[in-house]
Amino acid sequence: MDVKIEPSWKIALSTLFDQPYFSKITAHLKTEKALNSTIYPKGTLIFNAFEQTPFDQVKVVILGQDPYHNPGQAMGLSFSVPEGVKTPPSLVNIYKELHKDIGMPIPTTGNLTNWAQQGVLLLNAVLTVRANEPGSHSKIGWMDFTDDVIKIISAQKKNVVFLLWGNFAQQKQVFIDATKHKILKAAHPSPLSAHNGFFGCKHFSSTNQYLTQYQNNPIDWMP
Repeated sequence: MDVKIEPSWKIALSTLFDQPYFSKITAHLKTEKALNSTIYPKGTLIFNAFEQTPFDQVKVVILGQDPYHNPGQAMGLSFSVPEGVKTPPSLVNIYKELHKDIGMPIPTTGNLTNWAQQGVLLLNAVLTVRANEPGSHSKIGWMDFTDDVIKIISAQKKNVVFLLWGNFAQQKQVFIDATKHKILKAAHPSPLSAHNGFFGCKHFSSTNQYLTQYQNNPIDWMP
């Protein structure tokens, strides 16, 4: 895989592209291509989270699981969908909590590029998926790669807010140095679990309070 990635990330992650797991990812995606499998997101968007949020600008990390697997949804940013695509249920609940937490009007778009460009890394743990098969690429090496990404952010940066929603995301806290970063945990915003502690978590106001405390600009959460 020819990795075209934003320059500051290319430096930060330089050792990762030589790891055996990255060769495994590349080989798997080549095999899928040879079989004419449909993979989401399209190739130019696989590293979109890194493209939109340069390493030196990361202030917040929102961790998702794997990309949307239906046509037209995946755009390489966790929880986000392109302009004009119906807002997915988990993002609807994120917007409800934003409204409750900071009074933000419910947006009409599900495109979170504006968050990403302010320093919110919208990182999925798995960066690709086969069409209509959720979790289909969860064992091809992506998790090793993104675990290392989290470790590098933790080691090389300070005062980053990590939003860990749901059990899957919370397993990643072992890679984060809590003495120099802020970890906020809550239930996943999925309709199946949002009422178990996502609603009322106030993560968005808490994030901005922490960023302001450490002389960082707060996030404008309106997409």
